[in-house]
Amino acid sequence: QVQLVESGGGLVQAGDSLRLSCAISGETFSRYAVGWFRQAPGKEREFVAAITWTTSSGRIYPYYAESVKGRFTISRDNTEDTAYLQMNSLKPEDTAVYYCAADSLRGASSWSDLGYNYLKHLGQGTQVTVSS
Repeated sequence: QVQLVESGGGLVQAGDSLRLSCAISGETFSRYAVGWFRQAPGKEREFVAAITWTTSSGRIYPYYAESVKGRFTISRDNTEDTAYLQMNSLKPEDTAVYYCAADSLRGASSWSDLGYNYLKHLGQGTQVTVSS
């Protein structure tokens, strides 16, 4: 059974940085696309970033929402079975609960259109609060 455990959320000031982690257990991590969604109070859950499973040639590709491009970086460490979301230049509008997701069938490039509910494995979420 696949389990996702997020960590790294917290309260920061605008302009600060945070790094979220998503540790995955129970399956071969490298075969899973991994990513993040977020949900702010009163808003729908939205795509943030995703990274592909590792191809046979060892390549991986990241995808980002326009609102975080240039500020957030998604990465993965297959030796640690963990994905990371480095968030820089945080803004108050980044305040949300951030959810990790993983799927071995739905490629990362499709996640922004598919949405959170279509993905197979979902985390419990970690709160990120950015004060102005």
